[in-house]
Amino acid sequence: MIELYTWTTPNGRKISIALEEMGLDYRSIPIDITKDQQFDPDFLKISPSNKIPAIKDGNTTLFESGAILIYLARKSGKFLAPEGSAEYWATLKWLMWQMGTFGPILGQAHHFLFYNQGKSEYAEKRYHTESQKLYQVLENHLANSEYLAEEISIAEFAIWPWVSRYEYHQVDITQFPNIKRWYLQLAKRPAFIKGYAEPIDVNSIPIPS
Repeated sequence: MIELYTWTTPNGRKISIALEEMGLDYRSIPIDITKDQQFDPDFLKISPSNKIPAIKDGNTTLFESGAILIYLARKSGKFLAPEGSAEYWATLKWLMWQMGTFGPILGQAHHFLFYNQGKSEYAEKRYHTESQKLYQVLENHLANSEYLAEEISIAEFAIWPWVSRYEYHQVDITQFPNIKRWYLQLAKRPAFIKGYAEPIDVNSIPIPS
């Protein structure tokens, strides 16, 4: 059984959604980052950068959500096309976009626009503007594609949980109709609903009007 060390964040939800979609046997181990449990010495043996999510699968331990998603896709044989195919590279392209750009920028938007409003007008303006730009990148792509690649893939599992916090980014998702269509389509999937509620159910999936 895979042990998933996680919390109720976009990065954590990526992995629980993936595990549910792939049908892999796992159990969630909550790491409450609001109580600094990510600094526990036992957890640091698995994730030396003190970040969730992390997994333990037999003798294999992994941290960094992108690496975990690729590992799980290869383990399950699902949601990642054969290596070297156009679909494979399309999936990795969008996965790396999330890891290197979408997630980090939106993480700063969370920090300044939601958790620390009024601390820095410059930072609030900068990260709100950058968030809008990145939503537009995603909107433009989804105008011509049902999914990020040809079919649902680990790229969806990586990006969707960040979009689910659109309110934190002060983004009106109704202004991005292609994103809204994609987002709502995935939000209805049972595995997304169940994975979103791991390791504890703190709120329902936000649904734009």
